[in-house]
Amino acid sequence: MSTREWAETAVRALRPWVMTALVAPALWLWGAALADRLGANPAEALIRGLGDWALGLLCATLAVTPLREATGWRTWAAWRRPLGLWTFTYAAMHLLAYAWLDQGGRLAAVVDDVAQRPFIAVGMATFGLLVPLAATSHGAAVRWLGALRWRALHRAVYVVAALVCLHFWWMRAGKRDYADVVLAASVLALLLGWRGVRWWWTRRRRVPSSPR
Repeated sequence: MSTREWAETAVRALRPWVMTALVAPALWLWGAALADRLGANPAEALIRGLGDWALGLLCATLAVTPLREATGWRTWAAWRRPLGLWTFTYAAMHLLAYAWLDQGGRLAAVVDDVAQRPFIAVGMATFGLLVPLAATSHGAAVRWLGALRWRALHRAVYVVAALVCLHFWWMRAGKRDYADVVLAASVLALLLGWRGVRWWWTRRRRVPSSPR
């Protein structure tokens, strides 16, 4: 077996273990919050922790394609869907923790908060975009929508990335704590920039040069 084949086999073997292990942060955060072990404000720590994991997993999801193309290992492609679903799961738990612990599970309170605080409205819009992406992540949706429409729909992940950064930036503005937001935004900018360059280069190669 060549080095490349061995590496691809290892990546394939690791995937189910990594995806299963991603349940651990959620279990720890919820357990620590319910046991009042997350500091002076466990509700805020839980909401923030789940949001941070959603952001990190979004970065990991967007990194799959560049990683696959950089290494030439096709087996990385199988990581994108489960990472995307974990991103949605942590985002959903982030929203649930906010609605339950911060707003007392009252829909009217959530609606009022969305109207009063722009970063909450942006967060809700971001989650609204994630719902159809998660719902159409399976192979049957590709066949039902058609490959072109499915790809067009899933390009909304770029909008999601921009809105997530805006959501976190506004959220941290009150405490002027921007370090992790800048780091995440920089990673997402690099990943989206890579896609932009790849799209431009592919388009340029397809367009025939004009005769001189």
